[in-house]
Amino acid sequence: MSTAIRDTHTIESGLLSGLLSDDTFWPVTPRDTAETGLSDSFIESLLLKTVLNIGTLSGRNIGEQMGLPLRVIEPLLERLRTRKLVVHVRPAPFNDYYYSLSENGQRAAQQHMQNCSYTGPAPVVLSDYVLSVEAQTAGLEPIDRDQLQQALQAISYQDELLDQLGPAVNSNAGMFLFGPPGNGKTTVARCLTQCLGQEIWIPHAILDDGNLIKLQDDAYHRAAPVPEGDGVVHSQEWDRRWLRIQRPTVIVGGELVMENLEVRHDRQSNICEAPLQMKSNCGCLLIDDFGRQRIQPEELLNRWIVPLENRLDFLTLPTGKKIQVPFEQLIIFSTNLNPDQLVDEAFLRRVPYKIFVDDPSEEEYRAITKGVAAAFGFEHGAEAAEHLLKLYRRENRNLRRCHPRDLLTQVRNYCRYRKIRPQLRPEFLDMACRSYFSEL
Repeated sequence: MSTAIRDTHTIESGLLSGLLSDDTFWPVTPRDTAETGLSDSFIESLLLKTVLNIGTLSGRNIGEQMGLPLRVIEPLLERLRTRKLVVHVRPAPFNDYYYSLSENGQRAAQQHMQNCSYTGPAPVVLSDYVLSVEAQTAGLEPIDRDQLQQALQAISYQDELLDQLGPAVNSNAGMFLFGPPGNGKTTVARCLTQCLGQEIWIPHAILDDGNLIKLQDDAYHRAAPVPEGDGVVHSQEWDRRWLRIQRPTVIVGGELVMENLEVRHDRQSNICEAPLQMKSNCGCLLIDDFGRQRIQPEELLNRWIVPLENRLDFLTLPTGKKIQVPFEQLIIFSTNLNPDQLVDEAFLRRVPYKIFVDDPSEEEYRAITKGVAAAFGFEHGAEAAEHLLKLYRRENRNLRRCHPRDLLTQVRNYCRYRKIRPQLRPEFLDMACRSYFSEL
């Protein structure tokens, strides 16, 4: 169970959580197996596999490994002991025992491992996951210009970009960021997730119709601390099957294939992997360098045209069952190409915001160069900017926001190689330009 409206006890817990946290969703600790939504047989199999993997454990330690309190698993431990699958090894503190597997228990655990090798926090049922996404999406407040400026404070951009990005973020309808390469489209997209504010809760894994789907992914999900109370309440109770994380930003580029957008099933382990759009729910999904993936833009169009319209996605499980899951994230397509050249009108209508990220002005280029020079420990950043701008004008070269960082990095590396203090001499800048721009 994971919603805060169940009965009097649960409502009180939810109210307490609301007083101590700004979270719009709080996973309530289950009081018994029924409130987990899982069958006794499933929890027993996970329990046996946990002891098989780790060895002798106290009841509380088994519960910690499974993300369930001792009061939930203790009746099951006694049942397994009655069936002679686990045995008491010795007493443990606080009226607990250390448990180990009997020979029969080892055989049973190995059989369960062959059926599904997953061990770790117990999964939550699909309906609880869906409710969590809906609650955490509904809790989002529209952003304003000040919040957007705060999110983008570490990067350089043209001021008019703010008034285009703000409405696009608030619409939660998706956007194209397009324009010449090297001007920070990907960086802007990364920063936008910060505008969405508070942390969110995700389950480690989801169970539906006997299919276990692993959702938590260290590549995209960064753990966030759980708020602590004051005074008598030292910390809030929560269902340990859930993890509090920073709002995720999932970035995929040219490596994207259609399989990444579907539930992937490992036949050997019998564990499913959640698709990228599920891992990015309540966060941001960035399709970087759109149009250069291994799949054609039209294929992506056909796959996502319904989710973009209805904010719902349909996935097929290994058993053939189709499930409906939320499609609730800020989805951004970043490309160096004009969107009109990539996809048809039907797709463009479902991604209503097309935002052009232009080259910097000379004034902005000067500011970027001076900032990079200061960060790298160089003096005379202003003079370096003027020298570079003369080279750009002479070669009729377009300015890019990434150039000051890339060129000054080459100068810094050269100074280190020569074992001289960092300095922006004109000949060093000329050499960096020849190397970087492949000039003869």
